[in-house]
Amino acid sequence: MPSQQQVRWSQLRVGLTVLFASITLAVLIFLMSGPSGLFSRKLLLYAYFDNAGGLRTGAPVRLEGVDIGNVTDIRVVQQNTPNPVRVQLKVTANYNNYIKKDSLATLATAGVLGETFVDIDSRQAKEGIANNGDTLKTLSQPDIQDVVRSSQGTLQNIDVLLRRIDRIMAFVESGQGSIGKLIYDESLYKRLNSTLTQVQDMVNEISSGKGSVGKLIVSDDLYNKANASVDKLNQIIDEINAGNGTMGKFIKDPSLYNNANETIAKANALMSDVNAGKGALGKFAKDEAFAKKLDDTITNLEQLTQKMNSGDGTVGKLMTDPSVFNNTDQMLVETRNLVTAIRQNPKKYLTIHFKVF
Repeated sequence: MPSQQQVRWSQLRVGLTVLFASITLAVLIFLMSGPSGLFSRKLLLYAYFDNAGGLRTGAPVRLEGVDIGNVTDIRVVQQNTPNPVRVQLKVTANYNNYIKKDSLATLATAGVLGETFVDIDSRQAKEGIANNGDTLKTLSQPDIQDVVRSSQGTLQNIDVLLRRIDRIMAFVESGQGSIGKLIYDESLYKRLNSTLTQVQDMVNEISSGKGSVGKLIVSDDLYNKANASVDKLNQIIDEINAGNGTMGKFIKDPSLYNNANETIAKANALMSDVNAGKGALGKFAKDEAFAKKLDDTITNLEQLTQKMNSGDGTVGKLMTDPSVFNNTDQMLVETRNLVTAIRQNPKKYLTIHFKVF
């Protein structure tokens, strides 16, 4: 049986061993946790949301997708509207330089069914570094329930569309309508088959060179004629390029260009003379006295025409007085009768009497 002193010595050794193991474990935990571990300095921040659905205490806080802290408290503050939910964030102080006063805090979800966490976005932030106890700006993001609610109308429309498609398919399967008849009507199939047979026969005849289309495709005459036409066209083009014929001279003969150039030069000189008032056309275009005389002549002619239309003067009476026309017409009739009578009995009118004194 061990003595009392041996028992105490054993207890002391066990106590020292436990104490040494505890100190070693604490040092290892501190070294393994690093700067974001349990003993690292924290930065306390707040963010207010309208709804913290899915967010729990202890949820991660991430900066651009990197874990930098945790959510330590979630509570409702009725005084703060319209965002009554206050979320307390504890962030490792080593990331303090990356969090600005105007950084945006949003509630995000890891995947479709993952847990909800707080994501801090500092990419557009321009203010100073956030201090302990600051409140970050928040940006509401639609959660899965909002997406489901907003998509209910679309789902209803899709359901209505599917019902209509189902009715159409049932209508088609019953053989009704154009599509139904096209699928289930045997007579239509027979007519289509007959049409395809006729088309096949027509293709065979064309391939054998029968008919106009067949001759057009199979016969070499069309190719030979087209080739001969192309040869003739090439000859015509060669003749034109050589300057032969009317078209060739028109294109190649420089005298035509010279004549045209001289004609244009003469026309320009004529227009210059006209603009300068030279010659009859120049005076006609530039001489004011001539223009006045022409205007007076036209005026006098107009007055004369008016008098003639009103019956003034001999010519006016001749044109407007019907008695003059009647007398003239009667005289012409009598003259014609006299000529006729002379032709019929010239002795009566052409008798010559000689008298001797």
